[in-house]
Amino acid sequence: MVRWIAIGALMAAGAAFAQADAPQGEVRPVHDPVLIREGRVWHVYSTGIGKEGQGILSARASDDLIRWRTVAPPFAALPDWAAKAVPGARNLWAPDISFVGGRYRLYYSVSTFGSNRSAIGLATSATLDPAAPGYGWRDEGMVLASKPGDDFNAIDPAFVADRDGRHWLAFGSFWSGLKLVELDPRTGKPRRPGEKPLPLASRPVPQGAPSIIEAPYLFERGGWYWLIASYDYCCKGAASTYYTVIGRSKTITGPYLGKDGSSMLAGGGTVLLRADLEEKGRFRGPGHAGHFRGRDGVDHLVFHAYDKENGGAPTLRLATLDWGADGWLRAVQQGEKP
Repeated sequence: MVRWIAIGALMAAGAAFAQADAPQGEVRPVHDPVLIREGRVWHVYSTGIGKEGQGILSARASDDLIRWRTVAPPFAALPDWAAKAVPGARNLWAPDISFVGGRYRLYYSVSTFGSNRSAIGLATSATLDPAAPGYGWRDEGMVLASKPGDDFNAIDPAFVADRDGRHWLAFGSFWSGLKLVELDPRTGKPRRPGEKPLPLASRPVPQGAPSIIEAPYLFERGGWYWLIASYDYCCKGAASTYYTVIGRSKTITGPYLGKDGSSMLAGGGTVLLRADLEEKGRFRGPGHAGHFRGRDGVDHLVFHAYDKENGGAPTLRLATLDWGADGWLRAVQQGEKP
């Protein structure tokens, strides 16, 4: 499994990236982004918003992490199984991308707004470059699903391999919170199909109310596993109240605790990304973050926020993680000083 991103060849661009303004070019609408690099090209995949194939699942590329362009999307239509599994689905949401066993694995969500009749699917390709030999996304079908009556929602997948080489998929939103299942490394699907998923994080609320949490992402650093999650409401444009928290655990299955010891199983954690409380900032509701690490060991975040100067459109954003002497971190967005 390769989760790191090679940026050694971009040393000259690195300084520019650290001090650059926000990403430029085709940076909106971008919702729920993840990022990976193949060769000299960076790729962002995100929820399907836009014209033609971009409306199924969106794809962008950049040579320098600053200037972005739309590129050929992975799908021209919903996979047949997905359209049947989730009636009314019109696009694919919240993808995740990794390089595993010689192929790229693209996990994605199928759902309709406000429902937990949802599914997570998988597609694979030998390369991300449409002009390269071997390019082409192979439908691997359904990974797992949820239905009304389940206490979880099968969306927002995020793959991780632990330090022992075991493969896992984090996922979930609202309902009883974020979940974790172990995968078969060969297939990328649950190792024990039908087994109840493990709890990762939740926000206890009065009976009958939703647990306002989604978008898990796991990575390892410094002997700890780190869990990123988004709290409160996305998808309301500049009125979105979305923000991002993080916790850590010595084991992949948790419990994940914030710097103050608060448990993410009880709505705790440490704030990582949040718009200013006075609501004067341009970019509102930063969330649904993905993590990637360069060969130089620098940790980065990719996420979306809602642009008040462009009608509240969800917009691609990037940040680096500044690690403190105490082993904790904060996100430094482009243009800020650590």
